[in-house]
Amino acid sequence: MKLSAEAVDSSLVVRLCESRLDAAIAIEFKDRMREMLAYPSPHVVLDMAEVGFLDSSGLGALVAVMKSLSPGRQLELRGLSANVERVFRLTRMDSVFTISADVPRDGLRDVG
Repeated sequence: MKLSAEAVDSSLVVRLCESRLDAAIAIEFKDRMREMLAYPSPHVVLDMAEVGFLDSSGLGALVAVMKSLSPGRQLELRGLSANVERVFRLTRMDSVFTISADVPRDGLRDVG
């Protein structure tokens, strides 16, 4: 599973470089995200632009990541494909997560 993280201004931008977030990688995703969240940043952006499929295990992993954030830290999802966005709407998780279209690209610096 491929994840990369970069600091952009006061945000930590994590890119999920996988076509699927499903049962096959959900546990590893959750564990790797927790490692990356050790980088201190009040705002965490998860770039999911490459993800074309999300199942209930992947959705559960995202909820677990969001719940693992300390108070005052915010998780924002960006770059959702139409299929992934549909899963969020159908499960009404679009009211739980902050979802935006654009992913920041300027001012990137690698954090791990």
